[in-house]
Amino acid sequence: MSTIEHSEDVNVPVRVAYNQWTQFESFPEFMEGVESVKQIGDTRTQWVAEIAGVKREFDAEITEQHPDERVAWRSTDRPHHAGVVTFHRIDDDTTRVTLQMEYDPEGFLETAGDWLQLVRMRVISDLKHFKQFIEARGGETGGWRGDVPGKHQREHESGSLLGDADDRVPPGTVGGDVFPPGGTLPPPGPVPPRNEPPEGPRPVL
Repeated sequence: MSTIEHSEDVNVPVRVAYNQWTQFESFPEFMEGVESVKQIGDTRTQWVAEIAGVKREFDAEITEQHPDERVAWRSTDRPHHAGVVTFHRIDDDTTRVTLQMEYDPEGFLETAGDWLQLVRMRVISDLKHFKQFIEARGGETGGWRGDVPGKHQREHESGSLLGDADDRVPPGTVGGDVFPPGGTLPPPGPVPPRNEPPEGPRPVL
């Protein structure tokens, strides 16, 4: 499993950046090679994408989502990948958007260094295009403010133990809680109370 990480400082408030990222069906407007993303539920999407001439169709599910803080996902079939996008308030009009992705290449071709470098370059390019897209608009095209608790949160809320400390998800990684104190990133954007209801269903275009 290869890990790719990149950050971009976007000149919009954290709420605007987060809201736009929840509009999955707009991804083809700024993600190279993504032909379509179809929303089939609050936590499930269908993707058609192409990398290096290879067309892929796969489903992905949202595994954790908190308004103005993070969106985490994983694919439900091949190619296997998982990731998290976090949103960090720099000031009232600037947000640091960080994408961390774990990608499991398939076959000999995809394990080659050139392929992995291509995926890494695509991730960097997509974040830069997202920055250009949302800054040019000056506002989001929509937003879904629902909350999707992560597995570790569901276990904690149900009263079950997460196991030994060594088994816990490290903070600041895919599925982690928060970044460790003293890190290079500012704290995530403000998180509304967990009992705040979603502002209507996630829109489907």
